[in-house]
Amino acid sequence: MVRVVNVFDLEGNIVDKIELPTVFSSPIRNDVIRRAVLALLTSRLQPKGTDFLAGKRTTAESWGVGYGIARVPRIKGSSRAAFVPQAVGGRRAHPPRVEKKFIERLNEKEKRLATASALAATAREEIVRARGHKVDAVKQIPPVVIDDLHKLVRTADIRKVFEALGLWSDVERAATGTRVRAGKGKMRGRRYKVPKSLLIVVSQDHGITKAARNLPGVDVTTAWRVNVLDLAPGCCPGRLTLYTVSALKELEKRFEGVTIWNPLTL
Repeated sequence: MVRVVNVFDLEGNIVDKIELPTVFSSPIRNDVIRRAVLALLTSRLQPKGTDFLAGKRTTAESWGVGYGIARVPRIKGSSRAAFVPQAVGGRRAHPPRVEKKFIERLNEKEKRLATASALAATAREEIVRARGHKVDAVKQIPPVVIDDLHKLVRTADIRKVFEALGLWSDVERAATGTRVRAGKGKMRGRRYKVPKSLLIVVSQDHGITKAARNLPGVDVTTAWRVNVLDLAPGCCPGRLTLYTVSALKELEKRFEGVTIWNPLTL
């Protein structure tokens, strides 16, 4: 079913109407979205392994039998054990190996279905609200604005647009929810945990990324690069997303001719 939505200017006034692309009518498959998110997260992992000579750089030899002690390699000139896993400074029994396969592969059609499902979830107010976003003051789900949004380069201008569309309260929610990370991760370049807030999907970036990067929880991406990690952080679909008119047109081209399989129609 084709849905018609309003198009707002940067002051929050209705200036036009537009039909949402057919991809926003896709079935919402939480199971496929979860698989796609976890598969993409595994691609970020760095293979780690130990030095294959770790714990083995020693001339220790076993004394053999007849001494009433264990036949483990011992450092010459003393009775201290070495090399074996149970010895201090010895090798590890089962160290991590770089050959281990931990990257999950995903079919292209399954990945495309996950992206389509995540896009469709951004157009459902009940799902966006269930995810925790503050949408009481939002004029429309999903909010659509004119292409002048691409040209904004100042954070103050972005804030005025958010306030005009009723989106600023969700940014404040992310700012209030920002907290210090528990554990040693706070000392390793990731001190703060920031909740995800608004996602801005544009067709071209003329400086809006620079304008929005200082707002807590706000991300910017293009219509051709948006994926499930942007639309469903933490495997939870329904992120509050702001689209531009040209971004919707590019999404329609991106999913043109793509058949989204819906098991409910069988």
